Amino acid sequence: MVGLSTAWFLQEAGVEVTVLDRSGVAAGSSWGNAGWLTPGLAAPLPEPAVLKYGLRAMFSPSSPLYIPPTADPRMLRWLAQFARNCTPARWNKAMHGMFPLIEGALPAFDALEAGGVTARTQPADPLTAAFRTAQDSKGLLEEFAHLRKAGRPVDFEILDGADARNSEPVLADEITRVVRFFGQRFIDPAQYVQAIAASVRARGGLIAEGAEVRSIHPTGSCVTVADEDYDAVVLAHGAWINGLARQAGVRQIVQAGRGYSFTVKMDQLPNGPVYFTQQKIVCTPLGDRARIAGTMEFRDVTAPKDPRRIQALVSQVRALLHGAQLDDREHEWVGARPCTADGLPLIGAGSNSRVFVAGGHGMWGVFLGPVSGRLLAEQITTGQRPDALRAVDPLR
Repeated sequence: MVGLSTAWFLQEAGVEVTVLDRSGVAAGSSWGNAGWLTPGLAAPLPEPAVLKYGLRAMFSPSSPLYIPPTADPRMLRWLAQFARNCTPARWNKAMHGMFPLIEGALPAFDALEAGGVTARTQPADPLTAAFRTAQDSKGLLEEFAHLRKAGRPVDFEILDGADARNSEPVLADEITRVVRFFGQRFIDPAQYVQAIAASVRARGGLIAEGAEVRSIHPTGSCVTVADEDYDAVVLAHGAWINGLARQAGVRQIVQAGRGYSFTVKMDQLPNGPVYFTQQKIVCTPLGDRARIAGTMEFRDVTAPKDPRRIQALVSQVRALLHGAQLDDREHEWVGARPCTADGLPLIGAGSNSRVFVAGGHGMWGVFLGPVSGRLLAEQITTGQRPDALRAVDPLR
């Protein structure tokens, strides 16, 4: 999503583009995620609640946040940096740094669709956050209060008891409160990314699949990549970005925060996206099936899929949703979200003025990919960094 959006907006400015893709279009984290476009939920990952959650829980394979025991010094360094950022002051600073991206996110999708991308966003009116008890909703409501104070009010309503369950019939009987909020959207992420790729190709762009880039060679007049010379290069390869980003002078570590998902048929599809915030599980209706997604697993990007994580999702969903055919799962998947220790993406120029970085979006790469590409294309073509990118400087 991030790389193809950047290519598309560069084409809007009259730039000729070539996309070198290590595997295939929408083959990575843009494929199996929940596809949520939610300005009311987007926030930096390191927050005080993560530390309150408890270190013991983080080391359990059934926990929503899982950190396998490791001796990898780079991961240990990243975890220490992440923990230092889980304070209210640092979270608020990062949140303000994200505001310009969040505000421009949905308009960037509108620009893609107005410019010829055939896929469409879908309104999530409402998006339902479901809770077993009213007390469980306290964290989300506090977050909404913080956003209101920061000038970003969220339009929501609270329903309790039978009204809560009747508002979304797929919810289990033990759900006693829902918070329904409005103005959000969602997409089928793989379908949408494929549509951007088709538009890039239709406008003359070249997309070379199966082209893994291991090094870049900037000079005074160009950047050489895979024996070809280019005026500029954008590094937008998600959780694999560390090696090439270091060549661009980026010292921030990008750690793979792996999420799992699968799709199931349901006796009745939900009316819209559903979020179980305590369990960090989401359910998105996509066509005639529902995608169940969740968990955060800090692990090497190349590690195999851990079946225990899928089973943890299944066990939780059995108690939360009615009518999900969980024994007939399809498309079991793990994808590596590219996470920075401060929760802010890396968007802008590296140490060489011809090499740019667009990555580290964490859970929000699909949502913030188009606005990131739009702003980065502006910087590349004008030579001026937009104010909206000030807080996400890759060299910070």
